[in-house]
Amino acid sequence: MSEQIWNKFLTERDKEVFAAAGYGARAGFGKRPALLVIDVSYAFCGDRPEPILESIKRWRNSCGEESWVAIARIKRLIDRAHLKGLPVIYTTGVRRADNWDSGGWARKNSRNSEAPKSASNRNGYDIVDEIAPSPKDLVIYKSKPSGFFGTPMTGYLTQLHCDSVVVTGTTTSGCVRATVLDAFSHNYRVAMVEDGCFDRSQASHAITLCDMNAKYADVVKTEEVLAYFDTLKEGLFELPSGIPAS
Repeated sequence: MSEQIWNKFLTERDKEVFAAAGYGARAGFGKRPALLVIDVSYAFCGDRPEPILESIKRWRNSCGEESWVAIARIKRLIDRAHLKGLPVIYTTGVRRADNWDSGGWARKNSRNSEAPKSASNRNGYDIVDEIAPSPKDLVIYKSKPSGFFGTPMTGYLTQLHCDSVVVTGTTTSGCVRATVLDAFSHNYRVAMVEDGCFDRSQASHAITLCDMNAKYADVVKTEEVLAYFDTLKEGLFELPSGIPAS
């Protein structure tokens, strides 16, 4: 087993405290999962793989080339979820044209006034083409970090009779973390895909995974989730038809 990504950031005291206090127990997967794909849009990935310091010149929120490594893994998870008939729920941002509704975001970023589509002809909130939603998938538009806050997420999961979520996307320390915490607070079992999440900060990515694994989620690898999906029966869910109503 490879070393956990966060271990190099922990002191020996930290490791001893976690072990002695009992944190990090494995909760296990649920029986009826939804796959959540959080904010994998051009604003956070850029429009091509390139080093982060180059990418953020044009896309201020970009996580750089690491985004595209994770996207390849997220695509595998989406494809397997589709094959098994599991719900796939995407989130992405939404703003008024005048950016009035950016709220607190405007106070914490000096480049907030830049339009999401200013870097190219792509709208920053468009989900990247490589993992574009299928007609049966659900897309939630949000204005705050959590995929649950002010959105129909809970209603969708209730309608689908989900007992658990598998979370991917970005940023690990921001919108992914907020979504994981809200899912945990709603008593869903939560799995967080370590190599299917990404962040602009390597340290924040690792420490967030540590925090989530200690208390709120099972941090797992893509291969383990794929194997888990394979154990589930097909036809567990009544998904949207994807056919426009006449």
